[in-house]
Amino acid sequence: MRVLTVQELTKHIGLLIEKDYLMANVWVKGEISNYKAASSGHLYFTLKDEHSCVKTVMFRSRSCKVPFRPENGMAVTVRGYISVFERDGVYQLYAEEMEPEGDGTLFRAFEQLKARLQHEGLFDAKYKKSLPLLPHRIGIVTSPTGAAVRDLVEIIRRRWTGLEIILAPALVQGEGAALSISKGIQLLNQLDGIDLIIVGRGGGSLEELWAFNTEVVARSIFLSRVPVISAVGHETDFTIADFVADARAATPSAAAEMAVPDRKEMERYLRAVQDRLARAVEEKISTGRQRLNLCLSNRFFTRPVDNICSARQQMVDFLYHRLVQEAHGTVRHTGNRLAALTAQLNTLSPLATLARGYSICATSDGAHVIRSAGDVEPGDKLAVRLHQGSLQCVVEATEV
Repeated sequence: MRVLTVQELTKHIGLLIEKDYLMANVWVKGEISNYKAASSGHLYFTLKDEHSCVKTVMFRSRSCKVPFRPENGMAVTVRGYISVFERDGVYQLYAEEMEPEGDGTLFRAFEQLKARLQHEGLFDAKYKKSLPLLPHRIGIVTSPTGAAVRDLVEIIRRRWTGLEIILAPALVQGEGAALSISKGIQLLNQLDGIDLIIVGRGGGSLEELWAFNTEVVARSIFLSRVPVISAVGHETDFTIADFVADARAATPSAAAEMAVPDRKEMERYLRAVQDRLARAVEEKISTGRQRLNLCLSNRFFTRPVDNICSARQQMVDFLYHRLVQEAHGTVRHTGNRLAALTAQLNTLSPLATLARGYSICATSDGAHVIRSAGDVEPGDKLAVRLHQGSLQCVVEATEV
């Protein structure tokens, strides 16, 4: 009897499982538990029902294609193959596809992404850019072979000729469509002079429109420096791109009408404005002419001499007489004040004091006034100022 090692037993079981064609491609449904998303991008979880459970692994190359975020407690259906993990000696389900049960894969993924981006603020009105009134260069991101691009170009050309339209061809459904649309938006943002971008396609099922419900497209629209109109599907179709874009058009045709004004309507509007402006100018001129005629009919203009020679002359005479009176009054007042000041000055003048018999005694050179007998000595020469004339004296004696 041959005794097997644990490794040999595990390998043998693994070979038996690998030979079973059913285990090579199996769909399994259950509830997710013990969910863990590794930094490498691999997903590890247990798929269970009320009776049993199986460990499940989904590698990064497959998990990146899952359109929703798995969560504990979520009911899912997983497609993959069964193999044995030799180190632990357990069999595992290696998942290659995963779909949620209940609402459906795409709708559940749509709701999850919508809620997450809304929480981040990508839908906030404060980030919405205004559309230009008349863009000169319009970029379009759509399929070059679809009906949408033909409708867009035809309507834009019809509404306003001379605009430059730049097409960034992109896949709008299927594998790689989301990345293709994102690159188209980024490319148009790198070009100079692009005033507006239209992103969209014609109608289709949720699966066909799914590229416009992806995070990569949503973030490319949000980061666009150029205003973006989302025009996906029909009027009843709503995508993540519609919520993130600066404006949403129900259809590609509606986007073209939203992007540019109609030349004929604009010409009619300008003619109406021109007519209103002309009428306003005519009314202004008419009002000015009436005011001018009213002024010219005034007596001041019809009989200017009367105004000057009658009432104006009387006013001049009145003002002249008043000025003369004021001048005489000012002269009298000034003369009286001058006389008073003169009298006051005479009273305080030293000459008036000399006239009353007083004299001023000073040194002979007049440099110092003698105020005390002690300031001089016998023999000093003095100059005495009188009211009239002066004396030259010699001191004989002093008394203090």
